[in-house]
Amino acid sequence: MSALRFILGDQLTRSIPTLHGLDPAVDTVLMVEVAEETTYVAHHKQKIVLVLSAMRHFAEELRAEGIAVDYVRLDDPDNTGSFTGELERAARRHLPDDIVVTEPGEHRVMQVIEGWRTRFNLPIHVLPDDRFFCSTVAFARWAEGRRSYRMENFYRTMRERTGLLMVDGVPAGGRWNFDAENRRPWPPGLRPPERLRFAPDATTREVIDLVARRFPGHFGTLDAFGWGTTRTEALLSLDAFVADCLPLFGDYQDAMVTGGPFLYHATLSPYLNAGLLTAREVVARAVAAHEAGHAPLNAVEGFVRQILGWREFVRGVYWLRMPEYRDSNALGAARALPTFYWTGDTAMNCLHHAIEDTKHQAYAHHINRLMVTGNFALLAGIAPAEIEDWYLCVYADAYEWVELPNVHGMSCFADGGLMASKPYAGGGAYIDRMSDYCGGCHYSPKVKEGPKACPFNYLYWAFLIRNAPVLQGNERLAMPYRTVAKWDEPRRAAIVAKADAFLDGLPTGYP
Repeated sequence: MSALRFILGDQLTRSIPTLHGLDPAVDTVLMVEVAEETTYVAHHKQKIVLVLSAMRHFAEELRAEGIAVDYVRLDDPDNTGSFTGELERAARRHLPDDIVVTEPGEHRVMQVIEGWRTRFNLPIHVLPDDRFFCSTVAFARWAEGRRSYRMENFYRTMRERTGLLMVDGVPAGGRWNFDAENRRPWPPGLRPPERLRFAPDATTREVIDLVARRFPGHFGTLDAFGWGTTRTEALLSLDAFVADCLPLFGDYQDAMVTGGPFLYHATLSPYLNAGLLTAREVVARAVAAHEAGHAPLNAVEGFVRQILGWREFVRGVYWLRMPEYRDSNALGAARALPTFYWTGDTAMNCLHHAIEDTKHQAYAHHINRLMVTGNFALLAGIAPAEIEDWYLCVYADAYEWVELPNVHGMSCFADGGLMASKPYAGGGAYIDRMSDYCGGCHYSPKVKEGPKACPFNYLYWAFLIRNAPVLQGNERLAMPYRTVAKWDEPRRAAIVAKADAFLDGLPTGYP
């Protein structure tokens, strides 16, 4: 009995269920680079390089073990451009008795795989992805009967279930969450550690050349490519984070600094989401660092919460609520995405730097994503589908299962509060407090009127006024709505008119 074992581009994990029980004498691993995966959105050039180079390295590692790998490159003249087309060609080449694949991360790919059951006259074995702490079935059990989902409740359940950062059944340090200690602005004079980056080897350089030729119009630059593309390099990145960044990760995880795209952040998510690292080993390393006295509890708990909490939570929401989830639009947001999201050409310094960093690194940390690019999209009323496609395009770690719930539920509040208890909306004061962006900006968060007034301020109040029918009953927004209630109708109308004039003057669409 021979099996054709299909490995997807985000399943580059030696322990992936697809490889369980593999018999090198008769089985073949199939890996394919296909056009439909590189162009369903116009992915950042660095993301395409990272995935394709990592796939090629992974295939060579399997071959070094004596495993037969059938690998189809993107520029193979016979490449059909689709998973189904390449599986069909491979089945004709190898005549397997069955096909084995691990469930994919994205709903659209699962629909493709389900179609194989009727297309191929072969058994199709779709195995559960066991690389997560919480299965989709277990998440559905947790969510049953809940009208809304709160990550904090889920996270506590996962802490209890796994025993991570638990001592005799209670949370380490006597608290579940140390987030209040993790909101320090960046102090003047502090220099972040040098980040580990990797010079492209021959395989990666070959992929860089391919991407430059084939995707010249895609977002982003290739000059600064320094991502690891092998398991070994991903592990070195984990080592460097634990040694150099984790001790101060908690204190400054919400800070933003001009010219500092990484600060103390882990930058491990591209490796986790492609499969070069696993969530269990990453969390275990952080916890071990705390137990050894190398990293304080506030840093380690904050890091663990991002992986054991948020990462698992958004995956659960995604698989429980798709495909209907992506079509919700609780606030009726409908504006087109401004062109500056692609170019970075805006006088708003925070947005300019967040987008420029993204262009050159295919990365921005979570506060830049949530409270700068995401916050602006929320306040401006950008259509959820447009801003979601942008996030999916521009980040090396963006896969729909993790990107869509974060943007749809957190940044856009498009699900009406299923995931978040209030919209993550803020004015210029928050950005000024947590960054140095405002000091070099054309606008000022302290100026209330006139051409120098920070757009985030009047966009914030206009957002509350426009969406009052949906939001004014939200207890967490009671204070700002009390302020709005003190204003007469002419003042409210003037704020909305100013916001509309600003937004209507922004060019939209891809440049």
